Amino acid sequence: MATSLLLVILSLLPCILGLGQIPTISFTQGAIQLAGGSSIATLFLGTDDYPGVQRAGADLQADFGRVTGKNISVKTIALTAADTSPSSGPVIIVGTIGKCKLIDTLISSGKIDVSKIQGKWESFQSQIVADPMTGLASALVIAGSDKRGTIYGIYDVSEQIGVSPWYWFADVAAVQQSQIYALDTVKTQGPPSVKYRGIFLNDEQPALTNWVNQKYGGYNSGFYVQVFELLLRLRANYLWPTMWDSMFSLDDTKNPQLADSYGIVMGTSHTEPLMRSTKEQSKYMSGSWDWKGNKNNIVKFLTDGAKRNKPYENLWTMGMRGSGDTASPTLTADLLADVIKSQQAILSSTISSNLSSIPQMWCLYKEVGGYYESGLKVPDDITLLWSDDNNGNMQRLPIPSEVNRQAGAGVYYHFDYVGDPRNYKWINTISLEKTWEQMHLTYERGAREIWVVNVGDLKPLEIPISHFLDMGYDMSLYGSPESTQTWISQWATREFGAKVSAATASVVDRYGMYANRRKYELLDSSIYSIVNYDEGDTVLKQWEDLVADAQAIYDSLSTAAQPSFFEMVLHPSKAGYILHQLYVATAKNALYAGQGRVTAATQGDIAVKAFAADAALATTYHQLLGGKWNHMMDQTHIGYTYWQQPDRNNMPKLTYPASNTQKPPGVAVDGGSSTKALPQMDRYGPKSRWVDIYSASNSSSSFTVTTDPWVIATPSTGTLKTPGSAADQRVLISIDWEKAPNGTSTSQIKVVAGSTTATVSLPLLNTQIPSDFSGFVESDKTISIEPEHYTSATSSSSVSYGIIPGYGRTLSGVTLFPAMAATQSPPSSPRSTYNIHVFTATTASITVHLAPSLNTDSTRPLAYSISIDDATPTKAQYVPVTKLGTLPNTWTESTKNAGAQYTTKHAVTAGSHVLNLWAIEPGVVFQKIVVDLGGVRTSYLGPPESMRV
Repeated sequence: MATSLLLVILSLLPCILGLGQIPTISFTQGAIQLAGGSSIATLFLGTDDYPGVQRAGADLQADFGRVTGKNISVKTIALTAADTSPSSGPVIIVGTIGKCKLIDTLISSGKIDVSKIQGKWESFQSQIVADPMTGLASALVIAGSDKRGTIYGIYDVSEQIGVSPWYWFADVAAVQQSQIYALDTVKTQGPPSVKYRGIFLNDEQPALTNWVNQKYGGYNSGFYVQVFELLLRLRANYLWPTMWDSMFSLDDTKNPQLADSYGIVMGTSHTEPLMRSTKEQSKYMSGSWDWKGNKNNIVKFLTDGAKRNKPYENLWTMGMRGSGDTASPTLTADLLADVIKSQQAILSSTISSNLSSIPQMWCLYKEVGGYYESGLKVPDDITLLWSDDNNGNMQRLPIPSEVNRQAGAGVYYHFDYVGDPRNYKWINTISLEKTWEQMHLTYERGAREIWVVNVGDLKPLEIPISHFLDMGYDMSLYGSPESTQTWISQWATREFGAKVSAATASVVDRYGMYANRRKYELLDSSIYSIVNYDEGDTVLKQWEDLVADAQAIYDSLSTAAQPSFFEMVLHPSKAGYILHQLYVATAKNALYAGQGRVTAATQGDIAVKAFAADAALATTYHQLLGGKWNHMMDQTHIGYTYWQQPDRNNMPKLTYPASNTQKPPGVAVDGGSSTKALPQMDRYGPKSRWVDIYSASNSSSSFTVTTDPWVIATPSTGTLKTPGSAADQRVLISIDWEKAPNGTSTSQIKVVAGSTTATVSLPLLNTQIPSDFSGFVESDKTISIEPEHYTSATSSSSVSYGIIPGYGRTLSGVTLFPAMAATQSPPSSPRSTYNIHVFTATTASITVHLAPSLNTDSTRPLAYSISIDDATPTKAQYVPVTKLGTLPNTWTESTKNAGAQYTTKHAVTAGSHVLNLWAIEPGVVFQKIVVDLGGVRTSYLGPPESMRV
């Protein structure tokens, strides 16, 4: 019935602005006209309700003004349903159960039934109520189970009328509406899927700190109230404040008071126990941060923090690391147990003797996890906060013996990080599909008490923050692997409108894949091959097309909508394109200079212009909206040499050949062979190869290309003209297979350019597959497969394979569902199969590309099995088991490459075969399969997918 009702409501509305939520607002028709009628609507709030509710009510008042041009009026009343309404026009009644007399009398009189939300965490109910008060025919009533439940109910209306949670932090313009109606539907929302959902402002220097200092003069309440409001509009409730050169509770004493008033649960980072910041440790504590040698002073220091923050709603960080978020040289498991015992004693004596009533968490981060795994006992009333590897791959999740812990488990996740293998803190490089896969696994494994994500400077990460928090609020909407695409489309509709939502969603989704292939800080000129598979040019063309698509959308938007689109979509697209242009041009400059090409200078010029364009784009961002976001792009990102950021962006080194007026033209070939041998061609591979003829001097030269009749060179004649881009000529080589010799042969391509004569060899294989074969065909001694293109995928009554669209570096991921599936047992367990046809009998090296996931349960390490035909499956455990707190020796390369790889050997004969692939554990995500029969060449993304007939 609920689904049918939702479909009916959806059919009435031009677009739904509340992401994934049941709509209660229409712009065309409904039960009560809230705006655009003969009178302005009035919002009733209870005089005894929470200050945060009343403040959010004032936001709703202003939100109506943002959408319609007229604010609604607000009345704070102490009336009940028996009293006469102070307004006869359209009314919205908002209140918290037990705090608003009007809501309580509506309940007691039977006019609203709140049994589904009463006593629940952060829940609300909205509905049209007839005769709620004397003199009032009807009203939209929003009742909250608690403070934040009511606040979320208020902001639910704000979002649905068209005010984005990012209206201030990303300048999303509200679409003007002349009429707003409340629909006659009962909406019950909550409790949220995850109890505490929030962000960590971290690694905040230089961008965020420089911006805050200029705009607010420091991390004071002027800044933080903007963050509090954003979080509540995003239906979050939890914040770790900035930590490196600030003290939340002391920089502005209004900070903790306002957080509590707004309704934000405050915490501190994993390394800052009992609400004492890192800076406070050095400024206000006697002695060193060393439990072994300075316990008494640390206890006093922590006790003072507990007393100071007692009046407010907090989630208390427990435990200890070394000073400044480092491993302690003196802590042991026994000492950590004493730390926790002492901290709980502080809370018991300062806050409440009932420790179970005090929210507490201990983040088992890095080496601390090793102590836990070695037997350190954590009290059952402390939530275990498991961490990822700082790069979005969970290291540990609850195992069966932990799922029933009283305080449960949570996760500390990263969209930003400072540390090995490189910092990534400039702009968004997050794959939303990867976030979904990891957080879906997290949720299914029972880590549902806390989700907190490191968001660095906040500003450049609007999209992944929204996605993360939406999942934490209502994971029931995100149970399928296709849900990410649905979410992106809904997000694009809310922010920019239905007309451009499909195009915007495409740009955002592609951007996430392209940017996540390799963090920007890890890019250099060596990453993408410029001689094999046309990889560098292909990647650059993808970015170029992305920018063109984003620019077209931007140009179609209203002036009011353009700033937000620039900030969240166009800027990162352009920034990514410029950086890839810089490095591809630098790579070509080095190669061409080594060859003596005069166009090495042309590529150098492209690189120099790209470096300048990067700086100019940052300036454009800083000047946007009168400089509102000045400094937000201060983060350096070009010229890393190790994990830490460079002091400034550094132009890559360029090389120029010595000027020469006599040097004859040169020839280079596809694949980069020094002997001028092209990669093999056949009917099932690329339609063409290339031969570059280039000038090595400042004089012009004519050229001719001659070869066998079945080899077609385009163009076969021409002139190299210098200076300029015409100093190079790329000749495309294709084959007329009906004329080519059958079987194997080698054609010779003669190139004459000026005084240069060169012979390029081209091996050919002219054969055909059986007419009844369907599957992937070898070409150039290679078969490359996107795993979603399986011939078949078997399933059992409890397990099946699913496709995660967009997850990976080239197309998608394939993994086992459900996430709680048992360990599988090949060959009897479900498999995916791929028909392949092989021409080259050999021992093949089969490399499987996988997600860079880690073993979240050491007793069930990630592994797959693979076989050719009916051979015994070969098991591949591609993630070594390590002690918690340490990372496997494969981690660095997997993290850099945004993917793991593992290679096994298999004997194959010429002919048709079946490649079988089994995932042994859920969490194994297949992203590419490359069968190397002796022809695979070096590249970052691997060979493009082979022909599938």
